Amino acid sequence: MPYIKRTFEAYLDKMDLITILIPKSYHEGKSNAFNLIHSHSTQELEIIQTVSLEEHIKYECTFSEPVGIGESYEIKEEHGATTDLQIGAVIRTDEFDHSFSYEGKDLGITYDSQETMFRVWAPTATQVKVKVVHPETNEVSIKEMERIERGVWTLTEREEREGYHYAFLVCVNRIWREAVDPYAVALTPNSEYGVIIDLAKTATSKPTKPSFSALTDAVIYEMHVRDFSIHESSGISEKGKYLGVVEEGTKSKHGIKTGLSYLKELGITHVELMPVNDFDGVDELNPKKSYNWGYNPLFFNAPEGSYASDPHNPYARIIELKDMISTLQKNGLRVILDVVYNHVYIREESSFEKIVPGYFFRHDQFGMPSNGTGVGNDFASEKFMARKFIVDSIEYWLREYGVDGFRFDLMGILDIETMKCVRQKIDEVDSTVILFGEGWDLNTPLPYDEKAIIHNAHHLPVVGFFNDRFRDSIKGSTFNLYDRGFIAGHHHKKEEVKQSIAGSVSYEKGSKYLFKEPYQTINYIESHDNHTTWDKLKRCNEHESDDILRKRHRLGTMMVLLSQGIPFLHSGQEFYRTKNGMENSYNAPDSVNALDWDRCYEYDEDVHYIKEIISLRKHHQAFRLPSTSLIREHLSFVDSNDCIVAYKLTNVSKFGPWKNIIVAFNNDLEPQNLILEEEGWHVAVSDMKVDFDGYAYIEGNVINIAPISVLVLFQK
Repeated sequence: MPYIKRTFEAYLDKMDLITILIPKSYHEGKSNAFNLIHSHSTQELEIIQTVSLEEHIKYECTFSEPVGIGESYEIKEEHGATTDLQIGAVIRTDEFDHSFSYEGKDLGITYDSQETMFRVWAPTATQVKVKVVHPETNEVSIKEMERIERGVWTLTEREEREGYHYAFLVCVNRIWREAVDPYAVALTPNSEYGVIIDLAKTATSKPTKPSFSALTDAVIYEMHVRDFSIHESSGISEKGKYLGVVEEGTKSKHGIKTGLSYLKELGITHVELMPVNDFDGVDELNPKKSYNWGYNPLFFNAPEGSYASDPHNPYARIIELKDMISTLQKNGLRVILDVVYNHVYIREESSFEKIVPGYFFRHDQFGMPSNGTGVGNDFASEKFMARKFIVDSIEYWLREYGVDGFRFDLMGILDIETMKCVRQKIDEVDSTVILFGEGWDLNTPLPYDEKAIIHNAHHLPVVGFFNDRFRDSIKGSTFNLYDRGFIAGHHHKKEEVKQSIAGSVSYEKGSKYLFKEPYQTINYIESHDNHTTWDKLKRCNEHESDDILRKRHRLGTMMVLLSQGIPFLHSGQEFYRTKNGMENSYNAPDSVNALDWDRCYEYDEDVHYIKEIISLRKHHQAFRLPSTSLIREHLSFVDSNDCIVAYKLTNVSKFGPWKNIIVAFNNDLEPQNLILEEEGWHVAVSDMKVDFDGYAYIEGNVINIAPISVLVLFQK
């Protein structure tokens, strides 16, 4: 970090307050007068408070004439020493935010063949320049930008600049910093520069998307671009690349379908891609040397280069990602992006901090950067221009890439108003786009009632939340490896299990609930984070055989798919994905993270079963009722022993081919009996057998449920 030696320090901390710090080594820190000097004018400051600190005397001063943010000032104290007036805590005041909020849609670059316009928001800068680099000769051109309204700087170059690299040079508090445009949509390898491109050259045809009328119709499948194809048995040639995800007709060495063909047959509706925006942790020029999930965000509007066929070509990553998305959509799969707006990789090195130091990141009451994310910084979404960046970025991905959903990483760090603005912008473009995130309550200095957390879900009625109550009651606590949930044989959370199955809504009068509507719950037992379900079961039920553990695992996946709400599957969950017991594989090698297509072959029967249960969910809408009112009308629980959780869907023929449905989950090692009020039931699912027409008929009302299994019955 550049350093300027100053005799004393002076900061603009409010629009009407200057704080001066004089070291006690200089005249014992004492001064009775300060003057504020600007150009040829001078005004005397009024000292309103003096505080003795350990090594300094602090003076708080007011002034009569307003200070212009972005202009140069000096402070002179009575002994003759001078210093520059630095931008201090004023940058985090509401007055600053209101004064410099900019609503224009033109930040970044606007390109055509006749000219390129550069615009950057840098209100605290006293000078800003554009650095343009010739892509072949590396010849550098640096030009001054002009300050216009609300702290925006602009420059228009009336020359052909396509393919040129660029960055901004920004002077704040007399320190020059070079920063890549935070709005950059194209980058050189490893994010050294932004690139001026003609986005029109990346246009792809917009396919007709699969129909999607209710959010609860979604079946989400989370996958990592590299994991999906990198395994030696994937049969995919473009391993680890955007293009590899959508290769046609690929098969493993055992002859089973892999890749795109596999996804199509699985029956899911939405593919959720772990981060595909530019991130740190992988050398784009040598991607095989390292691995990363992608939660080290660098630039939010440019695709990651390590997944591109040619990271040197700024167009390749854009075109290939667009092709991947559109091809998935043409094959009946909607596409969700995992977005990471809650933090940046390294705050001090981020363009946000270099361009407007102190603004874009949340600080505590002592002025220190907060760290609720646990990775060193929290994005200050409550600030106007931070919120604007997130909303602008979401709109860019919607309009330019045509995506169908967003999964917000650590959404609880962000504020409710920002998520409302995101939802509003989404609805302006495409109301069928799904929006959900992690609503964990993290230790960030944002008032509790302003956090986009699960307990404030009622303030965000069309935003979904990962349901940790569902996860922990059914699988067992994520944070206690040996805690056992329902599928592991425990019965102590049966009421939470019932609540979860009912969509975590008020399914009967007086019942507890997390959400007002079932489309707010994202039901899951595993994701990329933490132990896979298989690895957890191998530890907490290590006394049981693999055959028993497979049954327990299947039971968990069945409960995800046959509960009200939105089911979420982690890629490979359907064939017992393992990471060899590793809890956090964010930078582990491909040998740990790769989707193991040999395992898919080994458990082909199990995969087929999951496919059929997904088909069952689609077969009858009663398994995915779109509202709380319908759940209350049609769903009730059946009295049973501790080993069974069973529910009934009554009078549901208007939603599908069956009138009444019973779903029962048995977590015991022994078969169990369930006594029903009505007699005469067709068996649709029992112990891995599935038949929508019913492969058996039970005359009476005493129903036998196989050990550790799901039973689905219906009446026509």
